[in-house]
Amino acid sequence: MTPMPAFSLLLGSLRRLVAPFALAAAIAVPAYAADPLVAPDWLKDHRADANVVVLDVRSAIDGGGTKAYEEAHIPGSVHSDYDKDGWRVTRNDVPFMLPSTAQLEKLIGDLGIDEDTHVVVVPAGVSFTDFGSAARVYWTLKVAGLKDVSILNGGVATWKKAGLPLDSGKVEPSPKIFTASIDKSPLAEIDEVKQVEEKGGATLIDARPPSFFEGKERAPTVQAYGHIPNAISLDSAKYYDAQNNVLKPKAEVAALSAALPAGPAVAYCNTGHWAATDWFVLHEVLGRQRVKLYDGSMTEWSANPRRPVESSRTKWDDLKKSLGLGS
Repeated sequence: MTPMPAFSLLLGSLRRLVAPFALAAAIAVPAYAADPLVAPDWLKDHRADANVVVLDVRSAIDGGGTKAYEEAHIPGSVHSDYDKDGWRVTRNDVPFMLPSTAQLEKLIGDLGIDEDTHVVVVPAGVSFTDFGSAARVYWTLKVAGLKDVSILNGGVATWKKAGLPLDSGKVEPSPKIFTASIDKSPLAEIDEVKQVEEKGGATLIDARPPSFFEGKERAPTVQAYGHIPNAISLDSAKYYDAQNNVLKPKAEVAALSAALPAGPAVAYCNTGHWAATDWFVLHEVLGRQRVKLYDGSMTEWSANPRRPVESSRTKWDDLKKSLGLGS
């Protein structure tokens, strides 16, 4: 049966009314998903997209900083020094902590980033510690509510290796109003870590090199040798391909993580820097949803001498230190 003329006219009118909204919706949908790791070829194709901000985070940690950025950077990228510009702050006398909401909104907005931006974090690409800078910035952006964040795997070094162009000078970002929508699901705070240490319910993952875990050495900000009781050692450097200065492929990091118990986990280190890599690999690359980062890490944990610490340190280790022969 053919439609009645009046119905046909109504149907045609509805189609004409809906069509512009359908087109707008299609345009608004991103043409790609924000993968946690992107390669230079992907960034080459997308760095000029209207919603993409390429964020160079080089700092003294990788031997760079503003000077290195101004000498050579990915075209169009803006710079924010990971070590100096407020990505980690002192709170309650504990250094290297997550900034406040107000601090995050200013820091992120001043870089030309808003809620709809896809941020691509670019490290130097020189070491596993350098990758930790990118992972910590990535985690911070996620906690602040950014949905689309990626890391350029291999950073500036891989971009150069691919023979892609570099610019000199400085790109001044156009500040935007950024309203944080704080997501605490990737964040473990001290009370939660205490509960896990006392009652279980999650796996504590120590991302430091074994010498720190065992108590053979400690960071200057940490007041005790050793690790949080019942923690498992998983050095973040294991996830990193030091020869090519990139994160190892997914199959390899999955194999390295296979022995970890299933279920919730909390990654920590000295200051929440190396642990950001463990969190990034487990949560973002491997898709383990109940993994958190303890940003206070051993610096906050050991600030109270009543909190327990396990250690394999011996009197011989103390003697070697007193004689200037070791840590």
